[in-house]
Amino acid sequence: MAKTIFITGASRGFGRIWTEAFLQRGDNVVAAVRNPQTLSELAKEFPSNLLVLELDVTDRELSFESIEIAKKHFGRIDVLINNAGFGHVGAVEELNEQDVRSQFETNVLGSLWTVQAVLPIMREQKSGHIIQLSSALGLNTVSLMGLYSASKFAVEGLTETLAGEVSGFGIKVTILEPAGFSTDFFGTNSLALSATVNAYDDMRKDFYEHAGEQESGNPIATIGAVLKLVDTENPPLRLLLGKTAYPWVKYTYEERLKTWESWQEVAVAAHG
Repeated sequence: MAKTIFITGASRGFGRIWTEAFLQRGDNVVAAVRNPQTLSELAKEFPSNLLVLELDVTDRELSFESIEIAKKHFGRIDVLINNAGFGHVGAVEELNEQDVRSQFETNVLGSLWTVQAVLPIMREQKSGHIIQLSSALGLNTVSLMGLYSASKFAVEGLTETLAGEVSGFGIKVTILEPAGFSTDFFGTNSLALSATVNAYDDMRKDFYEHAGEQESGNPIATIGAVLKLVDTENPPLRLLLGKTAYPWVKYTYEERLKTWESWQEVAVAAHG
């Protein structure tokens, strides 16, 4: 049975790839983008099952309006995929107030508003699936990506809490955590840069060299995983994407456990 899927950030990267995959198999898609012209050709190809809406996800009122338009147009919303977002490179010392506000308003609040808007619809349906795009950097950190990680750690915390709150309404929740993929993440439209402090220049050089050496995944290869995710009756709360994500996360959590265990005596003594 065809599903109705509302996806943000559908003009490029994962969002565009998944939008096309859903359309090609016959699903209804509401593609929320900043510039609807980026999907004009796709709209001509799929006139009956693609609705393109102009949306800046940081606008809470417009997010609610867009969800309502989608509901009226297709009659229901089965899946919400919050994919809109961007990365930021800058050492913690380099971050200014606008850097922080912009990152959190898009990556965190931008997904929160659409979630809040769609929940009454899904509760009434007694069904639905909310998919939040996090990152392997929502579970790990690397130097110069602290602000981006902070935003994704926030998405992880909100989404895990959400899953517990809505499970009784028949609503499923999944956090997608991709590792490195050959999207335009490091392009001018997906990455912001802080004004630099010279003390971090060597670190910055190493960061870009290391990024260039990484074996990036093929974003097209994620289609099968995402289609399976939206079709399964019992989707996981978390799904890593890419072969490098799991060993990295496993190492990180093993190191955390070692630290907690080594300080357990101190921790227990602090109980009083």
